[in-house]
Amino acid sequence: MSSAPSSATDTKVKILLVDDRPENLLGLEADLSALGQTLVRASSGEEALKALDDDELALVLLATQMSGMDGHETASRIKRRSRTRDTPIIFVSAYEMGPHATFRGYAAGAVDHVSRPYDPWLLRAKVAVFVDLHRKNTQLRKQAALLRTRAATGLLAQLPTLLSDIETQAHDLAEQLRAGASSTTVRTMAARLEREVRGLGQVLRGEPGAPAAPESLRSPQYRDG
Repeated sequence: MSSAPSSATDTKVKILLVDDRPENLLGLEADLSALGQTLVRASSGEEALKALDDDELALVLLATQMSGMDGHETASRIKRRSRTRDTPIIFVSAYEMGPHATFRGYAAGAVDHVSRPYDPWLLRAKVAVFVDLHRKNTQLRKQAALLRTRAATGLLAQLPTLLSDIETQAHDLAEQLRAGASSTTVRTMAARLEREVRGLGQVLRGEPGAPAAPESLRSPQYRDG
């Protein structure tokens, strides 16, 4: 677990520091500045929730003891929100947490905790793990979106060939119906099927003189025109 600063090519992530004591926030900033990330302050649980509304954060370092809304209640509210339920929380306690307090912290949604006085190197190492995890998750989401875009693009690239095959099949079917059907209605329907398939192909290929696109294929912005 490395606590070295991120390289210039890495995208900075945001880490939220929550404590109602200014000296504690200053201490956290000093200890974590070597990681080279963006540190966001909040001096209360309410401020922390507001900050989470505004930004996607990689991690929250949250004091357990605060006036008003304490760390446990703040963590519970963070985890109840669909947008922030997966945001990792590290509790920072003013004293060594016993088994009961540790269990309560995990139940509130914390993934880890540190107690003051903490080892700055250990804290940086813990935070660096979650920064790296956040960066990897972000990259995976981007890659998944790119794959979906490529899949859609690939399908669009195949449309001309698929349409050509469908037009051929529609033509053959129409010929068979015209040759074998005694009903004028069946022959008319066969001709209509072939004409509509051919027209759809012209629309999707953007050929000059193509008929108007069917209502179901038009963009919503044109449907009310």
